[in-house]
Amino acid sequence: MLGLEHDFRIVDTRATLDPDESSVATHGRDISPERLEREMLQAGIVRAVASPGQRAPGRSYLRANNAVARLSIDRPFVAFARLNGPRDAGTGPMSVVRNLRAEREDHHARPDDVEQYSYDDRFHGFTLAPSVDGLPNEDVLTRLEEADLPLIVHAGKRFPPAAVETELLGYDLPVVLGSFGGHPLDADLMGETLDLLDEHDRLYVDTTAVRYREVLERGILEHPDRVLFGSGAPDAHPNVGVMEVLTLDVSEDLMRRVFAKNPVRLVPALAEGADV
Repeated sequence: MLGLEHDFRIVDTRATLDPDESSVATHGRDISPERLEREMLQAGIVRAVASPGQRAPGRSYLRANNAVARLSIDRPFVAFARLNGPRDAGTGPMSVVRNLRAEREDHHARPDDVEQYSYDDRFHGFTLAPSVDGLPNEDVLTRLEEADLPLIVHAGKRFPPAAVETELLGYDLPVVLGSFGGHPLDADLMGETLDLLDEHDRLYVDTTAVRYREVLERGILEHPDRVLFGSGAPDAHPNVGVMEVLTLDVSEDLMRRVFAKNPVRLVPALAEGADV
């Protein structure tokens, strides 16, 4: 695919690195760091947040996180540690019952893990995918609050914005809802997330897989400082996400905020010349 031509500095808050055979087998793809970097450059993306793909059930993310950090060295990637937990992310009565008996197992994230990642200069934030990895215990979330690093949350139909508000937004830390909180392609949930931005000052959204022009434009126009570019690579070629923003009916200044200013303010390691 030909590289895009534009005059923007673009950084990406949503990319996945599959560092080992287990992750590749679970997620069904095999994208090397070299290929991911090449596709980023084709899209004009100069730096990207990267975290591991989904692990098989019962597997810890410790090795995968360390592998992503290692693979990010001398590459334009900023490593985020992925966390899991024993609590069911569902919102129904069965989930409530399950969570009454949920006990942390050896492969689940612990407060000490969060502390270790927080003080390890290889990691610059955290990723949660509650619908597939479960929710961490409250002591882990409290330690995340103390760390005060960005937390990217995969939200959508299986972990909707209302659940995000109940489970996470009571903690004082920056939270980024992937896909405007409406994956996959749920415009109503995306609208609910945009309403939450009015109520929570430390809530942000990324543009990953938001295919609705009206939703993207509304988010950028109403909350110009809290929309971050995310490509979702390698699930989609990063060219796709870049083009979706480039073709919006918003000013170049707003595009620059989405592509770089907003992400860099939240994740300083994405800045030009940052030591990562």
